Amino acid sequence: MRLPYSTGLLLALGIGSSTALLTANLHIASLSTELESDQTTFYYGLSRNSGLLIGNDGSAATGGLRSFNFHGLNETSGATPGRTKVLGVLYGNDHKDIIVSIAAPDSVIRVFDVNGLDEIPSTHKKALGDWSALCTWTSPSGGKYFYLFGKKKAIQFLVRTNGSQVEIFEVQTFPLSVEPSSCTVSPRDDFVYFAAEDDTVYRFTAAESTTAPEIETLGLVSGEISGLSVYVSRSSYYLFVTQEDIIEIYTPDFEPIGSLTVTGAEDIEIAGTSIYQSNSTHYPYGLLGFAIESDSGNGFGVASLKPAFTALGLQLNTSYTPRKSSEHGLTQNGFLSTNGTLSCFAGFAGSNCTQVICRSGCSAHGACIGPNECKCDSPWAGPDCSWIEVPAKYETDANGGDGDDPAIWVNPTSPNLSTIITTTKSEIGAGLAVFDLKGKLLQTMAAGEPNNVDVMYAFRAGNRTVDLAYAACRQDDTLCLFEVTSDGLLTPISGGVQPTPDDYTVYGSCTYRSPLSGKQYLFVNEKSGTYLQYELTSSPNGTLATSLVRSFTGGSGGQPEGCVPDEENGYIFLGEEPYGLWRYDAEPHGSNNGTLVAKVGDGTLHADVEGVTLLPGKTPEQGLLVVSCQGVSAYSVYRRQAPHEHVLTFTIGESEDGVVDGVTNTDGVAGLSTGLNEDFPHGLLVVHDDANQLADGGTAELASFKLVSLKDVLGAGGVGLLGEVDDGWDPRA
Repeated sequence: MRLPYSTGLLLALGIGSSTALLTANLHIASLSTELESDQTTFYYGLSRNSGLLIGNDGSAATGGLRSFNFHGLNETSGATPGRTKVLGVLYGNDHKDIIVSIAAPDSVIRVFDVNGLDEIPSTHKKALGDWSALCTWTSPSGGKYFYLFGKKKAIQFLVRTNGSQVEIFEVQTFPLSVEPSSCTVSPRDDFVYFAAEDDTVYRFTAAESTTAPEIETLGLVSGEISGLSVYVSRSSYYLFVTQEDIIEIYTPDFEPIGSLTVTGAEDIEIAGTSIYQSNSTHYPYGLLGFAIESDSGNGFGVASLKPAFTALGLQLNTSYTPRKSSEHGLTQNGFLSTNGTLSCFAGFAGSNCTQVICRSGCSAHGACIGPNECKCDSPWAGPDCSWIEVPAKYETDANGGDGDDPAIWVNPTSPNLSTIITTTKSEIGAGLAVFDLKGKLLQTMAAGEPNNVDVMYAFRAGNRTVDLAYAACRQDDTLCLFEVTSDGLLTPISGGVQPTPDDYTVYGSCTYRSPLSGKQYLFVNEKSGTYLQYELTSSPNGTLATSLVRSFTGGSGGQPEGCVPDEENGYIFLGEEPYGLWRYDAEPHGSNNGTLVAKVGDGTLHADVEGVTLLPGKTPEQGLLVVSCQGVSAYSVYRRQAPHEHVLTFTIGESEDGVVDGVTNTDGVAGLSTGLNEDFPHGLLVVHDDANQLADGGTAELASFKLVSLKDVLGAGGVGLLGEVDDGWDPRA
């Protein structure tokens, strides 16, 4: 429960309750048209009323950037490189003001002219990852930089011009203890402030250096942080920390000053805040910009900063400009130290930093064509050509707004008539869908925003033996069950909605049938890392029921999602998104202490750890685990048997005929080693694709899943892993 500002903030900062802090209301002045928004930034034009609010468009169909004028928030221009979350403005590059951003579908950093949002020729730097925040910084020497934040790491980039082209160089990558969702930079002292979606603010000093900065934990606020921004006063600056509809204001030393409450709609949640300090005709005190969700709609909004200065007594400074007179920046590929030597950027070497190098020498599977940029020989892929790229075979018909973890149901008499069950966890199209083995949509079934789905075979329901589909439904925090009919479709079943505790918020799920007792169990987890294990039973009339038999904390307590049973060996394997892959006893009386199979950052596993699936072998010792790594759009493969050796990392590219696009920002994965038909003679992988790219450009509005032949994965690149899985495996045995 969120504490009121006057209590929560003071307690978080250790200030006595007798301390009075000033408060004021900040009324929404304008809202944009409906958009899927996350981040905002302001552009300071060269004249008084030429400023713009610029924000991301996070939707699949129109993803990219949008710009708006201040008065009325009318759209002035847009660009559609693909679904985008982060962006920032840099001033004065070759006398042009530019926007840098990265599109999620292809992980390519692009540069746009602020005026018109036309793309500027650039080096098109690729940065694999799921990026959640971006902040720009101009150094005292005039160097133009931006920091890109993602899964417990940050990358510092330099931006400079070479003739008509904009060049982007990676300076360094350094680790973080959290995944930032917001950031801001103070031009007064070059502090970079950042925060994850919790209550803690961090900072470090931006510097022209290849040495990782020292991270300082600045302090706590009273709620979950959704935005950070800085207002530069005449003598210092203020840090604005956003939490839902409250903005708390602090000094640089993190002393609280007061708070602003955003008003003008019901159920307001704002995020991605930014500040415009110059006066304009309609906003002489400046503006606060934000992404907003409310009963009035989703999109962007602005509010006058006047209450912050009239009620809170802040020091007004409308003469501020982010433009700096120095624009010379750097010409070499490194930073000059005090002893006169160069410290080279990432991907450069030599005394003059002119030698281009690549990670691991491109693993002898490609050529180094730029700083840390490999051109891989087919079928090799990845940043250092140590991964393998396999082709997609088919994709499912587009369905639903946001898919996740799928399942595969095997037809007992005709494997070629097996079906694929997928989830839609967003409000739009929430439920399950069924497809054939070429991806044709056969059925949709409404359900309460299911996240993961699994299939259980031969469950005794009353006097019938049935197959069941099970998912955790986030809309009402229930366990959802459906019967799978003889033709692989779904139908409701009595007792198909089972409750969880009142204070429990479901997230991921999986099933387990005990080889010892024959009992069927359902696992469900929540973001806190707490797992619940239920026994699934049936009344004599076939009505399903559940009873809680176990609770434990999975992994290190970080956010989990996917899990998969190893029923022959009595285990479940579970993914902890920011940390790693774990193995736990699956029996209800088993140990609650897990074994870490692979850790994010160990060279084999990458954040976020999302889906996990098991490909059985001919014996309980044989078989492979496949883990989807969302941040790099790749899949790591480990042996089923301890010590779970890593044997392969692969990505999924477009189909051989070019009709089906590749997979990006993958989430859920389901695998089956059973031979199904001539397309999948050794089994099938079904994977979530975050953004279905269209042949004529842009991305599809609805989600799809990709179908991949297991033969292409385990036989690619001469890895010879097909013999470790059982293409005759029977899930009902």
